[in-house]
Amino acid sequence: MLNNFQRVQVLNDALPFIQKFYGRTIVIKYGGSAMQNQKLKDKVIEDILFLSYIGIKLVLVHGGGPIINEWLNKVNIKPRFEKGIRITNSETMELVEMVLVGKINKDLVNLINKKNGAGIGLCGKDANLIIASKLFPMKDDYVGTIKKVNPDIINILLNSEYIPVIASVAADEHGQVYNINADTIAGALAHALQAEKLILLTDTTGIMNDLNDMKTLIRSLNISQAQDLKKKDIISGGMIPKVDCCIKALQGDVNSAHIIDGRVDHALLLEILTPDGIGSMLIS
Repeated sequence: MLNNFQRVQVLNDALPFIQKFYGRTIVIKYGGSAMQNQKLKDKVIEDILFLSYIGIKLVLVHGGGPIINEWLNKVNIKPRFEKGIRITNSETMELVEMVLVGKINKDLVNLINKKNGAGIGLCGKDANLIIASKLFPMKDDYVGTIKKVNPDIINILLNSEYIPVIASVAADEHGQVYNINADTIAGALAHALQAEKLILLTDTTGIMNDLNDMKTLIRSLNISQAQDLKKKDIISGGMIPKVDCCIKALQGDVNSAHIIDGRVDHALLLEILTPDGIGSMLIS
């Protein structure tokens, strides 16, 4: 337990980071175990509210893969993935939208507001925030990619001190709805908003040279190094879309992108308000 002097010292140590990021925008992608475990969920929301209270503008983008899988299993549909991307056929698209937009999004907004925050729920369809297109044109599925981002509604909400909470569903110009990888949406929004940081909360410590050895965590790397690790298959599977969205965000003038372990208590505060952080930071 900290004594009063130690508490003041902690705040004093965080002050340079508070000053640096005051008024800046940080896009956070939220998913994985930190979304399923209620204790972790509370910690994440508390971190988000704390960062908001000290003047950081926050955009929360969420997936919901494990929860979607639970609902697919209830209706006897086997989840399928390709290079970390969910394959979404006509059977699953309606259920995916209902779970992401109708349940997970509203649960998160409710939790923020119960803790005296000002959360507001959106998906890519709202105010044409995201115009989607088909990711695999030759396949009969509803996996989408991003054709265009219209960030006006997000800027309006941020300037009015709301916390936008965005589900990873969007439609094309004809109204066809697509499921888009939440990491991809987070990266595109970070780019469009000229965010200071993009942070991906994951179920892994970060980028590691050896997945079985936490001591091989790579704390900092640039785009060239990340691309080299992909060629060597050190970055593989579900980490591929995460790293790809980080690279695109950096190429869009986002200052840094972070892949951190959302299972760690107060992971966001540790990554943003301490000098060493806890995960992997990518820079251009």
